[in-house]
Amino acid sequence: MLTRTLHLETSSDPVTDVTAEVRAFAANVGRSGLLHAFLPHATCGLALLETGAGSEPDLVTALNGLLPRDDRWQHSHGSPGHGADHVLPAFVSPSLVLPVDDGEIALGTWQSVVVVDTNVDNPRRTLRLSFLTGA
Repeated sequence: MLTRTLHLETSSDPVTDVTAEVRAFAANVGRSGLLHAFLPHATCGLALLETGAGSEPDLVTALNGLLPRDDRWQHSHGSPGHGADHVLPAFVSPSLVLPVDDGEIALGTWQSVVVVDTNVDNPRRTLRLSFLTGA
């Protein structure tokens, strides 16, 4: 299994497009198989999302409605509403598995791979990419 670890800064936006980095890893492998992307963090996740057409702010609006940033959370350390960040991975998985055909991730026309991170307390993230070659 081939693995690469990327270090990301997510403080500027709750939705960070990492499609180019994932594509570059798959292209470097140059084979067919499965690419696993994983964020080893308790407060962020990965998603497939159409970017650039307003879906990013729509996602943030939906998450803010589902996981309000107020004082209702039992997990109460950190910035106001930080408990919501710890619930986020139950809704936005910290991992994705993507098919790769001859070094190209098989995404749909409008799909992008994004990191979803509403946690303003920790903007430094690690994305682990692993590739398992097909038979």
